Amino acid sequence: MPIRIDNDLPAKAALEEENVFVMDKERACTQDIRPLKIAILNLMPNKLDTELHLLRSLSNTPLQLDITFLQTESYVPTHVSESHMEKFYNYFSEIKDKRFDGLIITGAPVELKEFEEVDYWDEVVEIMEWSKTHVTSTLYICWAAQAGLYYHYGIKKHILNKKISGVYEHHPLHNKLPIIRGFDDKFYVPHSRNTGVDGEAIRKNKELTIVAESDETGPYIILNSTGSQVFVTGHPEYDVMSLHYEYVRDVKRGLNPDIPKNYYKDDDPTKKPVKSWRCHANAMYYNWLNYYVYQVTPYDLEKDK
Repeated sequence: MPIRIDNDLPAKAALEEENVFVMDKERACTQDIRPLKIAILNLMPNKLDTELHLLRSLSNTPLQLDITFLQTESYVPTHVSESHMEKFYNYFSEIKDKRFDGLIITGAPVELKEFEEVDYWDEVVEIMEWSKTHVTSTLYICWAAQAGLYYHYGIKKHILNKKISGVYEHHPLHNKLPIIRGFDDKFYVPHSRNTGVDGEAIRKNKELTIVAESDETGPYIILNSTGSQVFVTGHPEYDVMSLHYEYVRDVKRGLNPDIPKNYYKDDDPTKKPVKSWRCHANAMYYNWLNYYVYQVTPYDLEKDK
């Protein structure tokens, strides 16, 4: 799929090395195609890795995507250069009068804080509220899924007795819903979090449906009644080495972390991780783009203004 991104974005070279079709804006402008406009609010600390992970995940569709990266004004990231953020990211205030076909809000390393204690919570709330009228479908990932369920539906998170870290078996609950079209009866998803969502509260809410879950990690994909909000509690976009880097980081911090479950060959952290979730991840992002964005978004995004 042609992803339209800035020609100088560091992820572009890595994607091309992986044989992912990336189109620079100059070439895209010569094609008479209306690309899907996708905004990504990147709250992860390592911006460059997350850019690559998400762009790779979005690449398995023939649709042309025009990507806009967003950053918060209320918090300055410390793990990426200021020049990178200035060149490749927009503030919400710069795009809030525009409409988008899709929005992705990523996870964030703030899960142990109450939502209202997060430095940029008010800004995230503003964006979540804006998305209800300016975005066809919003995909919430990990912490963002918890934040979205809390803000839109009052579903609270809770701190787990032990951190979930590893690749866990999941199963579909509603096989006919398009978001899991093509999924097997069992599939695997990376998780890395200290908090969970209240599955019973989700089930009692008539506006929400748990589409897939894990016996170990709980609800995984949750949809609202219109498909305009998709909540994903794991990290399907993770690279094969992502959990390894997190594990090594926690070891160096003296946190004595458990070895990520079902991740390393023979559960031995000296051996290479086993990639077991990419097919499912590709299918999920493809299904979201096709069935919840492309099939329902208006051709003229501005026509209802």
